[in-house]
Amino acid sequence: MTAAGGLVTVLTLTGIALVLALLAPSRYRSLASGGASMGIGIAGIFTGVAAVTSPPKVALLIPIAVPGGLGLDPLVLSPTPLGGVFCIVVGAVGAVAALYGIGYAHGPAASRTGWSAFALFLLGMLIVPSAGDVVSFLLGWETMALASTVLVLSDHAERPAVRPAAAWYAVMTHLSFLTLATGFALLASKAHSTTFARIAEAGITGPTGISAFLLLLIGFATKAGLVPLHVWLPRAHPEAPSHVSAVMSAAMVKMGVYGIILLTTSWLPAVSRPFAVLVLALGVLSGSYGILQASITSDLKRLLAYSTTENVGLAVTAVGVGMLLSNAGQPEVASIAFVAALLLVVSHAAFKTVLFLGAGTILKATGERDLDRLGGLARTHPVTAWTFGLAAMGASALPITSGFVAEWTLLQAVVHGDGRANTMLALALPVTLGLLALTIGLGLLTFVKAFGMAFLARPRSNAAASPSPEFSSHPGTAAMGVAQVLGALAVWGLGLAAGPIATALSSVLGYSGIVSSEMGGLRLVTIGVLDPVALGILALGLALPVGLLVLIIRRRVPRRVTDLAWGCGGVRTSPRMEYTATSYAEPLVRVFGEALRPSRSLEVSQLGDDRVLESRVAFAQELTDIVEDRWYAPATRWLRIAGDQARRIQNGSIHRYLGFSFAALVLVLVVVTLP
Repeated sequence: MTAAGGLVTVLTLTGIALVLALLAPSRYRSLASGGASMGIGIAGIFTGVAAVTSPPKVALLIPIAVPGGLGLDPLVLSPTPLGGVFCIVVGAVGAVAALYGIGYAHGPAASRTGWSAFALFLLGMLIVPSAGDVVSFLLGWETMALASTVLVLSDHAERPAVRPAAAWYAVMTHLSFLTLATGFALLASKAHSTTFARIAEAGITGPTGISAFLLLLIGFATKAGLVPLHVWLPRAHPEAPSHVSAVMSAAMVKMGVYGIILLTTSWLPAVSRPFAVLVLALGVLSGSYGILQASITSDLKRLLAYSTTENVGLAVTAVGVGMLLSNAGQPEVASIAFVAALLLVVSHAAFKTVLFLGAGTILKATGERDLDRLGGLARTHPVTAWTFGLAAMGASALPITSGFVAEWTLLQAVVHGDGRANTMLALALPVTLGLLALTIGLGLLTFVKAFGMAFLARPRSNAAASPSPEFSSHPGTAAMGVAQVLGALAVWGLGLAAGPIATALSSVLGYSGIVSSEMGGLRLVTIGVLDPVALGILALGLALPVGLLVLIIRRRVPRRVTDLAWGCGGVRTSPRMEYTATSYAEPLVRVFGEALRPSRSLEVSQLGDDRVLESRVAFAQELTDIVEDRWYAPATRWLRIAGDQARRIQNGSIHRYLGFSFAALVLVLVVVTLP
């Protein structure tokens, strides 16, 4: 299949999915429209593969004559090899999420609106990396934004928290569109064309280039969820249906990373050089702040949302490191940093899909997403436990997963950058390395907490102890399990096939700094070799003797149940005696207390008049996003005050309204007549 054929197939299947969503009976709607959405994702994969292997000059040309003398070029859908990589990511994530949604989606999420929006959501995300001009890019971007907003609102009638979350998301995503449209308008006016090829050839610099760069960077950073523009992400992800959350986190935010890579390497490379430190700072700050917030929260989906900020931050950090090293005349190491960015994009897409789908299974089975009230799910949901555990290993960057390979490659680029080239590099690389080490360490603690509190120990609530029988008997549960297994296999497979994947990504970017070794390992020119296959064999060799020893001991030593006090508390232990997610994170809250500023309350009730014995102790701790509290909350208050003042203009006077219209007309005429 060619890229053009893939795009035509995507458009055709989107139309079929919309028809099925609108006309299929409610009983078969999820199966029919979900199956068509899976087809959209699979067609997106083929489109991306075709673009990577044999990119066409123009895949699909859509000439549109716009009246009024605007001079717009025809719309062009022509995925480059880089765009093809992101098409593969979107297609794979969309297909797995659609399969999961067939079993998961019920009620509003399975409505005509829900499945129609899901198909359009996938279409918009596939148009963005396929776009060859400004107009088609913005059309795809807005389709993606509007469809995802509708999906976030799916459960607004059942849960009050959904509406404010959707409002935050709508405001931030349309702020992104506004800044992108303004930035692209500046570039198009200077290049006298709306095609990306002409914009890149124009070599735009000066005040126009700087203004366009900053506007586009803000727009892409907002969609990517980078700090301090991340506030929509921990609100919208937890409230959206879980298969939608998976697509938003694993695929949609990558469109922001895609835009930043294009901005810094293709559209405005000359302008971006002085801003390399800014890009690096955005990435490092987002990585460390995101994982710190994830490590202390007890809401599972909110934890995964903040983890997304961390993962995207690492990818942007890699881009920033590559920019700095390129400026310092170190192209080989810079190429490794840019390939690390794509490896981080691909690996995050794999494990974050599985993690959100696992969170959806937990939510369906127990009605809980609070880790303080979960536990013991490994017995009742072994498939979810194994897949979630493997994905958590990837998120923790443990061998032999895709996350380990990606973060190892980034660390190699930072470590082997020559800081003697200039003072800025000498300062930036050690600071970046230290913050990366902190981020990776906190990531391990975060996902040990997430997996341990959800699946191990005893259940901490009745809901966790007795999962919903309706969920277990539902026929769609099998589709949910298959989707999770497919995603987990991708996490494992991407880790084992690191060499060929890194080589392919290196060729996509036009670099030769990374090649594949004979064993499928990852060879970094002038740096070293990583062979995940050998690591896997070593891990298996170490695990087999331990497993055999455990089996032998279990057979020779009989199991006995006793009420003795020294039985390690195994019989008499109450779930209240176990660690919770809040207590697990308490040391981190103390260490980073100045940055987190938690609010605590402690209520102690005495037993009668006795001042020693206590009948009840209640402890509550609330942790909020300090960026939102200190920046967005005051800005929101001022906007509300300004809005209240602006209402005074609407006094009902037709003469005043006509005066406003006349003044606006005069202003437009003045602007148009200016040379």
